[in-house]
Amino acid sequence: MKKGLLYASFLALPFIFSCARNVTRVSPDEQIDISGRWNNTDSRLVSEQITSDILTASWLGNHLQSKSGQKPVVIVGLVDNKSHEHIDAETFVKDVEQSFVKTEKVRLVQGGKKREELRGERADQQTNASQSTMKKFGLENGADYILQGSINSIVDAHKKKKEVYYQVNLELTNLETNEVVWIGEKKIAKMVKN
Repeated sequence: MKKGLLYASFLALPFIFSCARNVTRVSPDEQIDISGRWNNTDSRLVSEQITSDILTASWLGNHLQSKSGQKPVVIVGLVDNKSHEHIDAETFVKDVEQSFVKTEKVRLVQGGKKREELRGERADQQTNASQSTMKKFGLENGADYILQGSINSIVDAHKKKKEVYYQVNLELTNLETNEVVWIGEKKIAKMVKN
């Protein structure tokens, strides 16, 4: 019985090793397209284009001039995925936010769920923190502008060929006047052959 089990184990070894997965680390900047779907390269291309456009556009100089040099305060709103596949917009949105903070050209405030979490923590401090360390309500920086947008896609396929087209549109809107002060877009097209 033991010999038979040992013999079966030796026979199974080549099968086990042939099914082993090989993983190789690559640079996040390296362009790799495996499926033709949205990937990290697309996300990086969008964030680079949007960041470059928004931080060099005329709205920024206009704001600085009208507000005596005060940096604009921006909040990031919803980037709606209307494409045919799951795309997590947060990957490129976080890159854009990081650029806002690094360049120090605009000030960034939290929005959405993170803002609610901050407010919850502040509320908790009102009863559980000492008077000297408690953070007060009503001192948040109000945003001057909100960045919002959408991701759209078009798929054209015939036989073994498919073109996938993505368009990311973002808009920066003045919160006080509802004036759209900047519109940016990034288009990506991919040809996929099976």
